[in-house]
Amino acid sequence: MLFKSISYATHTKASIAKRGCRSAFFHSWPSQNPNENGYTSDEKLGPNSVRVPNLFESGREFDMCGELGNEADSIFLRNTNANGNEIEGFRRVENDGDEIRHPLVKEVCRLIDLRSTWTPNLEGELKQSFRSLKPQQVSAVLRYQKDARIALQLFYWADRQWRYQHHPIVYTSMLEILSKTSLYQGAKRIIRLMSRRRIRLHPEAFGYLMVSYSRAGHWRKALQVFSVMEKAKISPNLLVYNIAIYVLVKADKLETAMKILDRMKLVDIAPNEVTYNCLIKGYCDANRIQDAMNLIQSMSSTNCSPDKVCFHTIMGFYCKQNQIEEIRNLLNKMNEINLIPDQVTYNMLIHMLSKSGYGDSAISFLEESEKHGFSIDKIEYSAIIHSFCKSGEIEKAKKLIQEMYTKNCPPDIVTYTDLINGLCSIGKVLEAKKLLLETSKLGCKPNTFSYTSFLNGLCRTGKSSEARDILNTSEDELWAPNSITYSVIMHGFIREGKLPEAHEITREMIRNGFYPTPPELNFLIQSFCQNGRPNDAKKLIQECIEKCEINAVHFTTLIHGFCKNQDLESALSVLDDMYLKDIKPDVFTYTTIIDTLGKTGMIEKSIEMINKMLAKSLIPTLVTYRVVINRFCQHGRVNELMILLDKMLLKQPYKNVYNLVIEKLCIFGKVDEAYKHLGKVLRTGSGTDIDSCHMIIKSCLKKGDPGFAYKVVCRMFGRNLVPDLKLCEKVRESLVVNGMSRESDELLLRFVERGKISPRSVVVVKS
Repeated sequence: MLFKSISYATHTKASIAKRGCRSAFFHSWPSQNPNENGYTSDEKLGPNSVRVPNLFESGREFDMCGELGNEADSIFLRNTNANGNEIEGFRRVENDGDEIRHPLVKEVCRLIDLRSTWTPNLEGELKQSFRSLKPQQVSAVLRYQKDARIALQLFYWADRQWRYQHHPIVYTSMLEILSKTSLYQGAKRIIRLMSRRRIRLHPEAFGYLMVSYSRAGHWRKALQVFSVMEKAKISPNLLVYNIAIYVLVKADKLETAMKILDRMKLVDIAPNEVTYNCLIKGYCDANRIQDAMNLIQSMSSTNCSPDKVCFHTIMGFYCKQNQIEEIRNLLNKMNEINLIPDQVTYNMLIHMLSKSGYGDSAISFLEESEKHGFSIDKIEYSAIIHSFCKSGEIEKAKKLIQEMYTKNCPPDIVTYTDLINGLCSIGKVLEAKKLLLETSKLGCKPNTFSYTSFLNGLCRTGKSSEARDILNTSEDELWAPNSITYSVIMHGFIREGKLPEAHEITREMIRNGFYPTPPELNFLIQSFCQNGRPNDAKKLIQECIEKCEINAVHFTTLIHGFCKNQDLESALSVLDDMYLKDIKPDVFTYTTIIDTLGKTGMIEKSIEMINKMLAKSLIPTLVTYRVVINRFCQHGRVNELMILLDKMLLKQPYKNVYNLVIEKLCIFGKVDEAYKHLGKVLRTGSGTDIDSCHMIIKSCLKKGDPGFAYKVVCRMFGRNLVPDLKLCEKVRESLVVNGMSRESDELLLRFVERGKISPRSVVVVKS
C-alpha cells in the first residue's frame, strides 16, 4: 500500500504497523509528486535561498548574529515521557563532520542516493541500518542531503518505522535544515508534532520557523509566530527578537524593526551587538546612513557598546561611495572608544574599495596598514591589481606588481592572469602574450584560466584562428582547456562569420567531454540561420541531440531559419521531428509557423495550425495575437479572424485585442471593416478605445470621407467618449468643404454641451 499523506494526529506508528503497510519512502518521492507527501504549493526551495545568511551559525560579520553562535547551537529543549515527566535534556549539537565519516552513516547515505533504483530489499536494509544510528548520526544523515525536501521526507519515513522514535535532537536538526530553505510548512508540522508528542518547546524552535517564513518572503507570517508563542505560553528570548528584527530588515521594514527594539526594552530584554548590527546593516542598505550613525550614538547610552562590526558595516557603505574622509572619521571614533582598528579592519577596507573600483583609495589604506605594522600578503595586493585591470589602468597594476617584488611578496599566477586579462581588454594582446610566456620564468606556471583569458583577448581582436592554433598546442604546453576555453573560441569564430570553424570547434568540444550550454548552442544555430544556412543548423542539432541538452528553443530557432528562407516544407518537417524526439513545441514555435503561413497567404493552413495549438492547451502570447491579427487583416479575412480570436480569448484574455484589430484594419485601408467592428471596442470606454476611434477618423479623412468620420465621432459621444478637439476641427473643416455645414454645426454643439467650448466662442465662429 502506498502512503500518500500521513496525518500524525490520527495515525500512530502502532496503527500503521497493525495494518501491515510497507512504508513507501522512495515511492512517494517529493520531486515526483510533492502534494502527495504533505507539501503545499508554496513549499519550494527559494532560488536565492543559499545566499541568505544562516542566523544560527557563528560569524557575526556574515550573518549579523555572530554573538548568538554558541547560544543558538545549544539545544534548550527537554523531552517528556508519556506521563508528562521530563526526561533526558538536550545536549549541545556537535559538529556533524566526524559523524558523517562513520561507516554506518556513509552506508545509509549510499542507500538513500540509490533511490532511483529502489527495491524492497534495499528498503529493508535501510530500515535495519537506520535503527542502529545514534541521534547525532541521524542528524548527520539529514544534513548530508543536498535537497531539504529529501531530508524532510526521510524524517517522515523514519518516523513511521516500527520500534523507532526520533530523539529530540533530531527534531531540532530538521528544523535547522528547514530554516535554510523556504519550506515553512514542513517546519510548522514538525513543531506541531513536537507539541503532540510532549517534547518541550523552547523559543529557538520558533526562531527556525520565523527564518523559514522569511526566506519564503512571508515576513507578516513570521511575526505572527509571536502570537503562536504567546498562546503556547512561551516567552520570546533575545535570539527570537533578533531573528524578528533580521526578518523585518530583510523585508525593508525598518520602522517596524525599530518597534521590535522598543518592545524588547518593555519586556526587559536588553538588545546586544547583534541587534544593533542588524539594524545598522538595514539602514546602510536603505542608504539611510545618518540613521545608522544615530543608532551607534544611541548605543553609547546603553549597556551595549558598539563593536567593530558596527563600524565595519558603515565603513562598507562609505567604501561604495569612496568617501575616504568619513571612513577616517570612523577610524578615529573607534580609537576614542578603545576599539583599535586591526588587520581585519584594514583588509576589509582594501577589499571593499577595490571591489567598488577605487584602487587608489585602497592603496592609501594598504600603506597605512603597513605603517601600523600589519602584514600585507598577496591577497590584498591582488585585490587592488584586479581593480586596476578591470578599470583599464594597466600601468598602475604593473607598478604595483613591481612593488610586490620589492616587498618580498611575489605575485602568483592569479595576479598575472588578472594582468593578462586587463591587457587583452584594452587591446594589448601582444604584450599579454609576452607576459604569458614570461610567467614560467618568473616561477608562475600559466594555468587554464591564464590561457583562456589570453585566447579570449585574441578572439575579441579578430584572431580566432590564432587562438585555435594555440589550443592545438595545449598538450605540449601542459595545460588542459575547459568548456569556457572552447566557448571563447566558438564565439570568436561566430563573431568573425567563420561558421564552419565554429561548428568544428563545437564538435571537438563534445568529443573531449565538454558540452556547450543551451544558450551557446542556440547562438550557433541562430548564426547559421541568419546567414541563410538552416540546413547546417539542422545538421548541428542532429549531431548534438544525443549528447547535449536540446530543447524547444533550438528547434524554434531552426524553424524560424527555414521560414526566413521561405522553405515552409522544411519548417513543417522540423515540427514533425520535434514530436518524434519527444520535444514538445511551445507557443513560440507555433507562432513562428503561423506567421510564415499567413505571410504566404496560406490562411486555411494558418487556421488549422492555430486550432492545433489551442488543442494542445498552449496559451497564446501577445506576439501570437499580433501575428494572427496582422496576417488575417492583411488578407481581409476578418470574419475568420473574429472566430479565432473568440477561441484564443478563452485560453488567454487580452482586453485590447479588438483595438489591435481596428489598428491593423486602418493600416491596411479597410476602414469599413474597422467601423463594422467598432462596437466591440466601445464596450469599455478606455483611453485605448479613444485612440482606436481616432485612428478610424484619421483614416476616413485620409480617404476624403468626412461623413464617415462624423459617424465615428457621433458614436464616441454616444458612449460618453470625448474625441480630440483638434482632430474634430479638421473633421469640421472637411465637412464644410464637402457641403455638410449642418453636420459641422452639430459637431460643434456637441463640444459645447460637454463644456469643451464656451457658447461665446461659438457665436464668434458663426459670425
